Order: sequence, then C-alpha cells, then structure tokens
Amino acid sequence: MLAKFSHAQNFRLLRYDEDYSALKDSARTLYHRLKYLPLSKSGRTFLSFGGEARLEGDRAQNEDWGGRGVGIQVFLLQRYQLHADLHVGERVRIFGQLRSGLENGRKTGPRLIDEDQLSVQNLFVDLIAYKGQTEKITVRLGRQELQYGSGRLIDVQEGPNLRLYFDGVKVAYSSAKLKVDGFVMANGGIKTGMFDNPVSRKASLWGVYSTWYAANKVNIDMSYLGIRRADASFDEGIADELRHTVVARFWNLGGGLLYNLETSYQFGSFGKGKIRAWGGSADIGYKFGNLKGSPTLNLRSDLVSGDGKKGDGRLGTMNGLYPNGGYFGVYPQAGPANLMSLHPSVAWNPAGNVRLSLEMVCYWRQSLEDGIYRPSGAFNLSSSGSARRYIGTTYMTMVIWNINPYLNYIFGAQYFDTGDYIDDIIHQHKNGFFVASQLAFKF
Repeated sequence: MLAKFSHAQNFRLLRYDEDYSALKDSARTLYHRLKYLPLSKSGRTFLSFGGEARLEGDRAQNEDWGGRGVGIQVFLLQRYQLHADLHVGERVRIFGQLRSGLENGRKTGPRLIDEDQLSVQNLFVDLIAYKGQTEKITVRLGRQELQYGSGRLIDVQEGPNLRLYFDGVKVAYSSAKLKVDGFVMANGGIKTGMFDNPVSRKASLWGVYSTWYAANKVNIDMSYLGIRRADASFDEGIADELRHTVVARFWNLGGGLLYNLETSYQFGSFGKGKIRAWGGSADIGYKFGNLKGSPTLNLRSDLVSGDGKKGDGRLGTMNGLYPNGGYFGVYPQAGPANLMSLHPSVAWNPAGNVRLSLEMVCYWRQSLEDGIYRPSGAFNLSSSGSARRYIGTTYMTMVIWNINPYLNYIFGAQYFDTGDYIDDIIHQHKNGFFVASQLAFKF
C-alpha cells in the first residue's frame, strides 16, 4: 500500500513545507487518508498527519582529545516526532508537532542536544494576509523551526537528536523571483523531562532574510540578523552580548557547476567593549551528471575571525549564531569561530539508492590569541598562551542508503588526528575516532 504513493512522496527538512493538497482526487488508501483527510465537501479544509522514528547508535572515542579522560562512550539515541497539519480554507493553517528525544548509555550523561523526553517542537498559526496570482504574504505566529541559506548561521540542526525551535512571529513574502522573511524570536531552553522546557518572552533573535533568484544558476541571498545573549562565553571572558550580522551569499546548487560563496560582518557590544568580527566561506564543486553514479567533486574553505588581542576592549570572535551542527563532518569537533579550514570531498552513487562520500577537513586557529569553539558556537578550549595554530585533521566517510521512500539508513565514521595546538595544551592528548549508525522511518 505504501508503494502506491512512492512517486508522490516528498519529505522536506522542515515538515511544515510539505503540501499534500494534490491528493484531493487520488485513490483513498489508508496512507492517503493519513496524508489528506478532507473535512469539508470542497476539500479545502483538510488534515494531514506525519511523523518520524529515528534510532541511532554512536561510539565516540576521545571526543575530548583526552583532556577530561572520558575515553570511550557507546550510547543510543532515539527520536520520535508526530505532527498534524490543519488547513482551514485557503487563508488559515494550524501546524503542531510533538517530539521526544531519548539518550541511553553515555557515561557523562546526555548533552543538551540529546534528551528531551516530550515537548512541543512546532505549534503555529499561519494567516495568509495577501494572495495574488504569483505573490503571497504569510504571517506566522507561535513556535516554529527556522532554516536559512546553507545553514551556516541559522539552521534547524537535523543532525543532533534534538532540533532547534523558536517562539515568535514571522512575516514572509514570496513570489516567483523573490522571497523575504522578517522575524522576531525568543529562544527557549531545554530540560530533559516532559513538557518542562522554559518559555522565554524576551526577543533573542531577529532579522530579515531575502533570496533573489536572479537568473539561471544565479541566486543571491542578503540578510541582517540580530541576537542578544546574557553571560555569553568567549576566550575573552563572560559578558552580555548584543550582536548584529550582515550577510551576502551567492549560490547555485543545481547540476554541473555548484557554488556557494558567503561572507558576513558582525558588530555590536560585548559587556562594555565592542564587537568587530567577520567570516567567509567559499564552496566550489562540480557534479558530473553524464557519468555513471553522478560523481561530485567539492572543495570548501572557511575563514572565520577570532579575537585579535585579549583585553583590548574589542571582541573579534565570530559568533556562528545557530549553525548547522554537522557543517564540518559526521561528529564535528570544531565550530565556526576563530577558524580556518580546508575541506575537499568526493561523493557518488555506486547504486541508484546508495550514496557514498569521502571527506577530509584541516583546521587551524585564525588568531593565536583566541581558543577554539564547539560546533554549537559554545566556548571549548582556551588559547592558553599557545603559539601553535594547527588544530587537527578529520578524515571521514559516510554511506546513505535510501531503502525505500520511507526508510533510510546512514553510516558514518570519522577519525580526528590532533594537531600541534591540541598537542600543546592537552597533556596526554589522544586522537578521536567516531562511528554512527542511524536508521530512520518517515511517513
């Protein structure tokens, strides 16, 4: 019965982006009724249900490079999500989604990205304020996920067990050539129990993000993003942070030549001092669509500022805001702050439903006066007066097997060879080795 719907299935990263109204006149199988349940004679008022079950087994060896003596950790992650999507005519929509994230086996206990027994992931109302032939203005109120651009600054963070969400309001304009979103959001905290996550009413993220589809294979993103954080932690110290980010991105992710060029500049205040930071990424590749397996060669380079001098009243460390947790690999060890990286990769499809990738990432500190940061942007290790720049090298491979339209399997392995900076500041430093095996079902 599921196979009858395989050609129409289109799961999206943000599940609320899926549209099943085309099933109005389809055969009424059980699965079709789950995806499209009419509540009016016209069919314009309808319900749609969906969900996910994801099981992941991880083995992490020396994830702290031996600094805290954690050693080997073997643990299990589970994620369950269930959503309902109610469309009331063509002007009103209500989307709700529950999530459960569970962790078992970590000797040091669950991380913030691992466990939340039961909570609300999405709960918002869409009001279509204007709808023309090719244009639309939507007002979205409530709890919602956000994802923009390549995920370097705002991403839903699909890789970790718990995805990010925000509470607030978004106004979205869309047409054939242009999309513009304006939003004001609060970022809630996470507790591991049931429906116990704190809710904040203080704006901590706001901005405007636009995408212009300028021409064939030419797309331009322009954005302004603002954040406010209390007691933000950097190698410079701990203080309240108010930061503004302006971003420009030029990209094409279609066939043939692939490119993603992104640059950003940040200013604001850190305690009584100023913020002046910057970052950039160049991602160039080519997909050989005429060759068997459509091999893709890619080279990415990142240059992200660190703090130039401690105690000078100016913080130069780039803040990655809410970045994609897996931007630098299967089990990333460094985040987009005080970083220079070089990232070659190759990927191809040895079978139609199997994709294999091989990658290497080399990391350096951009500033010797600053330490290194986690993938989330949280402060990790101080510079400790080290004159060494090289952080280390990651070697990784990943296999993605789309078993059928609803079930997929991912295996990833990663080896981290510590560089002279890690060797310099961590006594009895050790290389890291990570293996992850994940099976996911969606409907």
